[in-house]
Amino acid sequence: MNVTAIFINLIAIVGLLIAFYKNREKAMMSLKVAVKGFIKMLPMVLIIILGIGLLLGLVSPGTISRFAGEQSGFWGVLIVGLLGAVLFIPALLSFPLAASLLDGGASISVVAAFITTLTMIGTVTLPLEIRELGKKMALLRSGMSFLIAIIIAFIMGAIL
Repeated sequence: MNVTAIFINLIAIVGLLIAFYKNREKAMMSLKVAVKGFIKMLPMVLIIILGIGLLLGLVSPGTISRFAGEQSGFWGVLIVGLLGAVLFIPALLSFPLAASLLDGGASISVVAAFITTLTMIGTVTLPLEIRELGKKMALLRSGMSFLIAIIIAFIMGAIL
């Protein structure tokens, strides 16, 4: 376990102890809500883990490297960025997938495109955005977010 994880867990434990000290009932209620949320998210976590396992088992690192490695260039970033824009995976669950892609030979730019488009573009929420913001504004926001995500991906690739 790394230092950051230990630090974050210590802060969470201290916060929980303070919450119990301040109001035991509210702290118990918040723990129940957290456990229910965890149980609700568990099937998605298991599906993602299974998907990562299948991806790494069925797709060789050479294939990942060819389609998403350094030599994939602009097109690799664009294709994986589009994939991230379309998929509906909670950002928290996308990080292990991104780490697996990196381990499999994907470039930093490609993984950055995947994570940024996944979190910045809401394909699933687009109908709601269209209803609330109007079609032109919602599509403009999504288009600009995609463009910015691709720029961020290339900057990350250049820096790291």
